[in-house]
Amino acid sequence: MTFSEIHRLYFIIKIFLTYGLYELIPPMRLTFPIRLWRFTVLWIPHCHQHKDIGVRMRLAIEQLGPVWIKFGQMLSTRRDLFPRVIADQLAILQDGVAPFDGVKAKKQIEKSIGGPIETWFNDFDIKPLASASIAQVHTASLKSNNKKVVIKVIRPDILPVIRIDMKLMYRLACWVPRFLREGRRLHSMEVVRDYEKTLIDELNLLREAANAIQLRRNFADSNILYVPEVYSEYCSETMLVMERIYGIPISDMATLSHHGVNMKLLAERGVQIFFTQVFRDSFFHADMHPGNIFVSYDHPEDPKYISIDYGIVGSLNKKDKRYLAENFIAFFNRNYRKVAELHVDSGWVPPDTSVEDFEFAIRTVCEPIFEKPLADISFGHVLLDLFSTARRFNMEVQPQLVLLQKTLLCIEGISRQLYPQLDLWKTAKPFLENWIKDQIGLTAMLHSLKEQAYFWAEKFPELPELFYDIMHQHELLHHSVDKLVGDIHAQRTRHYKASYLFGVGAILLLSGTALLLSRQDCYFLPFIWIVTGILIWLIGWHKTN
Repeated sequence: MTFSEIHRLYFIIKIFLTYGLYELIPPMRLTFPIRLWRFTVLWIPHCHQHKDIGVRMRLAIEQLGPVWIKFGQMLSTRRDLFPRVIADQLAILQDGVAPFDGVKAKKQIEKSIGGPIETWFNDFDIKPLASASIAQVHTASLKSNNKKVVIKVIRPDILPVIRIDMKLMYRLACWVPRFLREGRRLHSMEVVRDYEKTLIDELNLLREAANAIQLRRNFADSNILYVPEVYSEYCSETMLVMERIYGIPISDMATLSHHGVNMKLLAERGVQIFFTQVFRDSFFHADMHPGNIFVSYDHPEDPKYISIDYGIVGSLNKKDKRYLAENFIAFFNRNYRKVAELHVDSGWVPPDTSVEDFEFAIRTVCEPIFEKPLADISFGHVLLDLFSTARRFNMEVQPQLVLLQKTLLCIEGISRQLYPQLDLWKTAKPFLENWIKDQIGLTAMLHSLKEQAYFWAEKFPELPELFYDIMHQHELLHHSVDKLVGDIHAQRTRHYKASYLFGVGAILLLSGTALLLSRQDCYFLPFIWIVTGILIWLIGWHKTN
């Protein structure tokens, strides 16, 4: 461990102790050594005793930097997991992170565009509109057409902090397989590697611009989601210029109610947007915490989402999408046999897994869930329970599903906050069933043929030549196989001859040696046998080479 890593680890421990977050450690026998260390070896005074635990937790996370802030943002969407005093403070991390100096932001913008900011923009506000873990946003207007825009700029000197935190996470991931019996199947290194890639990708605002353009194209003319326009000619790796939007923050329940927004429809459309992005487009916005989601002021009875911040996106391949959709359908139909078979077929659990035992384990865990009304069943918890059960049967963590799980938990947390009575299954089931139908049957086959028509039309004139090449290659392969068989046969024959000669030579050598030792008066005959045995051995060795 390098000095910088040790220094950073000490800083993390110091922040946790300074803000008294050790109070979150449950007082039980298992945690006694940690609590003992805190009051002996790691004695650092608690300097914020007058503040609530939620405030202390938020301030500590802000001081620790972007890796921790991202984690806090994810936790903030699960208000059902924390008391209100903590949940309300974590929600501030969504768009209320302490900003950096606006003068520094202006200098960084001018460095990115290569000149004074007044050359391209009017009305630049030195005071940031919002500040997040990776970047902050300033308002302005385009000089060319006077359109209102926001300019997003990366925080200065943020990369070194991320690098050190990620090194510490890698070290922790290396320890996981050593200290946990099931650690190898968690693929902790791959999970951390994916998380690092996600964070590093967020530092490249050109990538975010491309993601926003793709999502805007996917939801062009949509009545449920609006994606702001990106002005790519002004964008760079450290600066993003986007249309300014005006909407109600999704977490502002009072304002949403005041404007008469249809909360039930709004919650259902949030789920619909998520499943559309995952299953229709294979491209989903994976940072959908409340700070990135707004609701349009127009038509509150027919609400429309507005989303921002596209630094983190995810995707699933066709196979994973199909198995995931079929798993959800089979699970909520209580077809546990199908769930077990899908896990085996997808390769998520080893092929020698007993389907019967796996089915029984899933049934044991999941049947109590269905004793509750469907509206009270958590999609996120279902997924977590399902994977937790599967891990007992040596299921390996699927890194491509980690981002999906996180996003699903965020979406569910927001939807239940909007409309607690929301029946997610009633909303999602028709979509999943229709998607599955589109993937199989005559319609899917015709669609596949239509997609491949151009390819086949291009390759059809080449078929005679390809057929000739195949026949020629077959003939060459046949000749090569015949030659290989002949070589193997010759080699086997030489091996048999060599083995025979080694055997005869060994018999003559041993016999000559025995005769020489037993008959002191006889030298000539044993000598002839020994020499002959050695000569036969040499001939056998020559045969093997």
